[in-house]
Amino acid sequence: MTPVTEATHALKLTERINRIEPSATMAAAAEAEKLRQQGIEVVDLTAGEPHFSTPQHIKDAAIAAIQANFTKYTAVAGTAELRDAIAQRHSEDFGSGYKREEVIASVGGKHVLFNAIQVLIEHGDDVILPVPYWVSFKDIVNYAGGKCVLLHADEAQGFRVTADMVARLVTPRTKLIILNSPSNPSGAVMSPEDQTEVVRFAAERGIWVISDECYVYLNYTGREFSVGSLHEYRDRILVCGSLSKTYAMTGWRLGYALAPAPLVSAMAKLQGQSTSNPTSIVQKAGVAALKGPQTCVKEMRSEYIKLRDHVLAGLRSIPGVQCTQPEGAFYVYPNVSAFFGRPGIKAAADVAGKLLREAHVATVSGEGFGTTDHIRISYATSQKVLDAGLERMRKLFASL
Repeated sequence: MTPVTEATHALKLTERINRIEPSATMAAAAEAEKLRQQGIEVVDLTAGEPHFSTPQHIKDAAIAAIQANFTKYTAVAGTAELRDAIAQRHSEDFGSGYKREEVIASVGGKHVLFNAIQVLIEHGDDVILPVPYWVSFKDIVNYAGGKCVLLHADEAQGFRVTADMVARLVTPRTKLIILNSPSNPSGAVMSPEDQTEVVRFAAERGIWVISDECYVYLNYTGREFSVGSLHEYRDRILVCGSLSKTYAMTGWRLGYALAPAPLVSAMAKLQGQSTSNPTSIVQKAGVAALKGPQTCVKEMRSEYIKLRDHVLAGLRSIPGVQCTQPEGAFYVYPNVSAFFGRPGIKAAADVAGKLLREAHVATVSGEGFGTTDHIRISYATSQKVLDAGLERMRKLFASL
């Protein structure tokens, strides 16, 4: 008999899992947590989540659901009540008019995007993806076997993506265009005109458009817009939304898609063989969020604008740091390339590493978002925490 050796049982993973990398944001948060466990006080500016508590009426709805024993399975795509509430909220805010069969609820916005890309993208399909991009877009496309065609936005123009920039990259192999406005990590906002033009020429060519609108209610330009309102092109549009940022419900894990009924059906088929329905209790909370008072959304948005202006002024006061003004979301994306060439610093990852190890400020390196000159800072925290982080950054950069 052949002796059993360690090599005999070596773990062999699939090719598709090796196409992707761990989430850069989660990795940064994990490194910060390691320092905390050592008793080190870390100013954590990595979190892509609101610092606000979930509004009370939403929490009350979840508690009521538990007490009423609403704890069984639901339809895979979500309850009729929730799907109708999603469609109604979107229609009231953007004039979209989606029907129940054009709505699916999933376990967070990331789950929506994963399901959508898995059912739309075949091996070798081209996907146009603006840079900087949210960390998971590229890996989800790679996992599906697609090829990302990167659109490098101009930092001098605030990282704004235009229709002309997208059109220049379209080829016969293009299957999908991903839009994310407001953008994570840059906070850039596409104009309604540019979004409309992208959707128009994509629809004419049979190309799908996924519009990640998880931050659509955190648009500070005064021109809130959803491509879901473009009725004549809806047979090639998927709108991805989330309750996480809008209602401070990140840990509740509830996202949704608005899309043509056949695409929703395909996503539900995949979801039925993976997670099945979103948590029943969370669905009741989601209905309360969508149908309840929306003053909490306006109040949080107003506070984010104040925090954005505060952190932007603080960063721009640090010699060597340059930062465009974000027009939405709750991140700033400063350029730290002025410090490259200093001892031990060749790229943004080195800057982020020094900030964490020496200043105990946790940020996310731009490499995870497709750039090498930047770090991402979340200002979804208190002004006190921001001030502490800015002061530590100022001292570290002055010492380099």
